[in-house]
Amino acid sequence: MVFNYGSAQKTSFIIPDSLKKKSYEYLDDRLYTLKNDSTLASLYAYAFLNKAKLEKNPKEIMNGYQNLMLISPDRIRSIYIDSILYTAKKSKSNALIGSAYLSKGTYFYGLKQQKLAMDNYLTANSYLSKTNDKYQIHKVKYCIALTKFYIGFYDEAVSLLRECVDFYKNVESRPYLNSIHMLGLCYNKLGNYGLCTQMNALGISESKRLKSTVMIPYFNHSEGINDYFRKNYFESINKIESSLEAIIENKDFANVAIGNFYIGKSYWSLNKKQKAVEHFQIVDNIFKEKKYLRPDLRQTFELLINYYKTINNLDKQLYYIEELLKADTLLVENNKYIISKIHKQYDTKELISEKEKILVEKQEIANDLKKEKYYDVIFVVIIFLLFIFIFWQTRRHYRKRKVYEKNYKLLMDELDGVKNKPRNKVEKEPIKDISSETIALILKQLEKFEKEKKFLEKDWNLVTLSAAFNSNTKYLASILNYYRDMRIHEYINGLRIEYIINLLRTKPIYRKYTYAALAQEAGFSSTQRFANAFLARAGMPVNYFIDQIKKTTS
Repeated sequence: MVFNYGSAQKTSFIIPDSLKKKSYEYLDDRLYTLKNDSTLASLYAYAFLNKAKLEKNPKEIMNGYQNLMLISPDRIRSIYIDSILYTAKKSKSNALIGSAYLSKGTYFYGLKQQKLAMDNYLTANSYLSKTNDKYQIHKVKYCIALTKFYIGFYDEAVSLLRECVDFYKNVESRPYLNSIHMLGLCYNKLGNYGLCTQMNALGISESKRLKSTVMIPYFNHSEGINDYFRKNYFESINKIESSLEAIIENKDFANVAIGNFYIGKSYWSLNKKQKAVEHFQIVDNIFKEKKYLRPDLRQTFELLINYYKTINNLDKQLYYIEELLKADTLLVENNKYIISKIHKQYDTKELISEKEKILVEKQEIANDLKKEKYYDVIFVVIIFLLFIFIFWQTRRHYRKRKVYEKNYKLLMDELDGVKNKPRNKVEKEPIKDISSETIALILKQLEKFEKEKKFLEKDWNLVTLSAAFNSNTKYLASILNYYRDMRIHEYINGLRIEYIINLLRTKPIYRKYTYAALAQEAGFSSTQRFANAFLARAGMPVNYFIDQIKKTTS
């Protein structure tokens, strides 16, 4: 895009009289029609901004700067972002200030500076939450979901994206389709490949219904990645390759990198490693040119190091070790949370050690120098400390196993006792402050609630349950505490876990479910809450219980 922006930004930019009385809609339409010709487009962009300034209309002034960003090179876009934020703050409008911070966050997200993007999204949310602008509020939710997806908080991203899908469905097609696409990607990361496929199929059918085909390549791209995880490697390669032409045309370098990574991984799994390397090198080129790298793409460099190690190419090994060190630096700088989410085959110390080893080997080959031994004492100390650590971990592991074994036996005895020898109901004196009729009614409602498995529905708490019983929170809390010896969350979570335990004991198919799927089955809002509740009720992790059930039923 060729254009002299030095002259374009001068205050003496002349607006033709023929454009001064044109409407914003007219100027905007002409700008978008001519956006690929920056010289002509700038005429309408500055006419739009000039009109807004003369009318002292802050919202349209911000739109004017947005238009200039559209036709500007990357190096000066930050100037217009600052102008948008300045105009919004001057207006003192929560809606406009929130919108400005949202634009700034999107700008940083485009540069793949995730932490700065998230900071601005959260600031935007703090302003927009004070308004009734549901469109912008959900736009912030979508943007925050993107960043949460990037750093690996998939459950939280799913919750936000579901809200966006529901809201945008009857509002605007593009954000609606974008939300479906991202929801599918999250399900893939959570290991729910079936739901991912459903989202991709829904996205394609909705794109056709809405006559908006721009997202169809992205749904095919997503399904290609999903096929890789299902080990359908040929299908994965075909679907991703068919989507890349449109994605490249959109200048979407991030998805070009992601697509080539999974094509490479598919070829690698098919033992066509030379073909895989060609695609991994595209990922590396994008990393060098755009400084873009998602945490899962980090494995590119590990596989390239392994490949060149097998063919004894020291120069390439050294080069990709350098690239991997740069990748780790970038990931850590972008977000302090990311490093804990990455499964590393090489940590930084090992990479530096590997780099030094290769340099020494090259020097030996070139100069026939004697090898020098370094770090012997350090190596011995590390081995000794590693031995102590492994010993401690092993001992700790066996202690836990013993506790789990004991808890498993107690749980089975308890469950068998409830099944074979049901306890007689223990009569208790009525609570003095509550009438016996009220107590009897609520106890009967609790029995019905348990029998009909209403506890599997989400979002139960003391307020919602007492409302469902047409009672009040004080009565319900007292009766639960007195007759069930539990608080509301212990009561609901206990019922859900007992339900899941019964399914795992009686229906083998559930033993193959992912944690996320089991959590959803039991009505939990997140996998972590499910895992914590299971451990609290059963005295052991879910995987241990499933393993023991398999042993006893095999």
